[in-house]
Amino acid sequence: MAKLSVLLSLYIKEKPEYVEECFQSLLRQTVPADEWVVVEDGPLTGELYAVLEKYEKEHPGLIKRVPLEKNQGLGLALRAGVPECSNDLIARMDTDDICREDRFEKQLAEFEKDPSLDVVGSHEDEFEDTPDTIVAKRTVPLTDAEIKKYQKRRDGFNHVTVMFKKAAVLAAGNYQSCPLMEDTYLWVRMMKNGIHCKNIDESLVFVRIGKDMYDRRGGWAYFKKYKAGFKMVYATGYISWFDYASVIVIQFIVALVPRGIRGWIFKKMLHRKKKS
Repeated sequence: MAKLSVLLSLYIKEKPEYVEECFQSLLRQTVPADEWVVVEDGPLTGELYAVLEKYEKEHPGLIKRVPLEKNQGLGLALRAGVPECSNDLIARMDTDDICREDRFEKQLAEFEKDPSLDVVGSHEDEFEDTPDTIVAKRTVPLTDAEIKKYQKRRDGFNHVTVMFKKAAVLAAGNYQSCPLMEDTYLWVRMMKNGIHCKNIDESLVFVRIGKDMYDRRGGWAYFKKYKAGFKMVYATGYISWFDYASVIVIQFIVALVPRGIRGWIFKKMLHRKKKS
């Protein structure tokens, strides 16, 4: 199978134990990555540096660290990391999430089966405490046409599940700073470039959603930041004014309703409850 890089961004507020769980899931892959590119988004804590140094010592040559002098935010951190990846295939990962053991094997197989693919993602299972207690699931459309249509209103990919071709990302201008939606802004620019994509009909990543997630996704300040980011997406010309206005109205309502109602909307409508 083709060689693979994993792209991660690490910042000072991450918990060391979460990074350990993430790294262990990468080591357990049935088809492991050849390198982990870890962008240090500004200075880290001593505990986080200790985790990185531990894995560097235990697995020489596996980790490539990309230190940034100041915190830049996710978009610019990933922008710095993409060119540092040695391989054309890159898997995105957040440092507090956990990969299913066969994630890379399944995604690499899709690229081998169809060399025209540029992005392959999957559904995600979301948990609050441990991956054994899944509270919700975010499903995404599967085919190229469905993903591109869906992207006009909501993200057609779960960002932390994607594996993509480095060349396709760079051809679209790489990651850029865009409030709350660095990935959304990248997807629409890649789609305007005519990428070919798909999602696997399985959940290949366990995503940690903190108990404060619904608080962070509400309030007037959040809505203003979201609107500014989505305005940049609209400016690409990928979505219509009607799509833009519809999304903004829905986000305005979701951001300003009480937290309990917002949580219900995310779990029951946006991220549906996983059936037991």
